[in-house]
Amino acid sequence: MSLINTEIKPFKANAFKAGEFIQVSDEDLRGKWSVVFFYPADFTFVCPTELEDLADNYAEFQKLGVEIYSVSTDTHFAHKAWHDTSDAIGKINYTMVGDPTGTLSRNFDVMIEEDGVADRGTFVIDPEGRIQIVEVNAGGVGRDASELLRKIKAAQYVAAHPGEVCPAKWKEGEKTLAPSLDLVGKI
Repeated sequence: MSLINTEIKPFKANAFKAGEFIQVSDEDLRGKWSVVFFYPADFTFVCPTELEDLADNYAEFQKLGVEIYSVSTDTHFAHKAWHDTSDAIGKINYTMVGDPTGTLSRNFDVMIEEDGVADRGTFVIDPEGRIQIVEVNAGGVGRDASELLRKIKAAQYVAAHPGEVCPAKWKEGEKTLAPSLDLVGKI
């Protein structure tokens, strides 16, 4: 079953952000656009490259009113230790959520049960708490923050402009489509 347009499930989790331990819940993801960015584990190989890419582009996400929540099955304590010892992870200013019980990973259907870690899952959630974008990559395939930004701009555009859709490779300011009988077979 697809998670697209489903409402996020209730949760509470401990997290690390800006040098502090905080608690995050599903309520924190409502009222604004959010990205929940699952990755397999701290202190690994592809994961720090992805999280650093998000950190390098975090200001662009914030300009769009988007908050980032990275999530792994590590604890919030491990997130702090990684943040304190890695130059790449030390750049992170967004929330790093611990999911040691796997509750969030299971809620978003990305838990690899036999390994106790999450797949590389990216979820864009609208202000109403509904999932608008789902992307899951194989463990060896890293994600690109600039492509995620493009997709978020498209999702925000479509949400703000009912009756319009964004075609492939659409970029902000480019022409959109208004689906109608007149367009059938002409694209």
